Amino acid sequence: MSALSEDFIQFMRAVYGTEAANAWFQRLPSLLEECAQRWQLKLLPPFEHLSFHYVAPAVRADGTPVVLKTCAFSDEFEYGLVALRLFNGRGIARLLAFDEEHKVMLLERLQPGTMLASLVPEQDEQATSILAEVMRQLWRPAPAAHTFPTVEQLGHGLRQLRAHYAGGYGPFPPRLVDEAMELFATLSASAPQTMLLHGDLQHYNILRSGEVWLAIDPKGVVGDPGYEVGASFYNPMPHILEVSNLEQMLARRVAQLSEELGIERARIRGWGLAQCVRNAWNIAATNQVGMNLHGILRCAEILARLTV
Repeated sequence: MSALSEDFIQFMRAVYGTEAANAWFQRLPSLLEECAQRWQLKLLPPFEHLSFHYVAPAVRADGTPVVLKTCAFSDEFEYGLVALRLFNGRGIARLLAFDEEHKVMLLERLQPGTMLASLVPEQDEQATSILAEVMRQLWRPAPAAHTFPTVEQLGHGLRQLRAHYAGGYGPFPPRLVDEAMELFATLSASAPQTMLLHGDLQHYNILRSGEVWLAIDPKGVVGDPGYEVGASFYNPMPHILEVSNLEQMLARRVAQLSEELGIERARIRGWGLAQCVRNAWNIAATNQVGMNLHGILRCAEILARLTV
């Protein structure tokens, strides 16, 4: 196993605790060796920018390029695994093999693998159309029986914000928090349909594969399809903050996504604002080092002022 970057090591320690992260780092080399033997892999150095998971390219004995992904923490692995099986390669990289006990999966490697983020801001309108197209491919009715987190449940997490700050709001603008909480409740209650969603579909989780664009790294969430657009309003972070006409760009994204997805502009704007605030709170609550909380709140402020 190639040396892990210090940024990744510190990130994992900050989010999951030093003791737990160090224990996982110690187990990782033997786990990777077992995977290489089981699936006949030549493992390559991990991808440069890692967070939450160890992800590395590899090559199978027959020359097939693949990706190995593993992380022992949280329930995201289980939800993501079930989502990948249900999506079954439609709009997303294919799941090729997995070890549920050890939380390892082998995935199709998308090539050339160019991130959708590379199109922003110069080709932002095209990037937004690609986002909408991938959403349409992925969404499907939620299974009758499932254990996925729901959009409504995710919104409940915002209630912890005020408790964390002893009844206050900390660094968060009170009106944004209050509006985000109200939006999660009202938009979830008025959802026209309940679908299985990717859960974190944004510019870093869509890659080019030949002539098409496909998603990676699904979280697996069930709820209002409009929720899916939210992550696109604070991404690609931090580059989105360098756009000189950010207000104009976000307003155009609202209008474009509304038209291409057939969802009212007010719902698009609302989910964008709600997701910005929830993600910023998640960064603060989990001590995610280096994540731009204030930049995300700037996007929320713009959406709060937007008239639709």
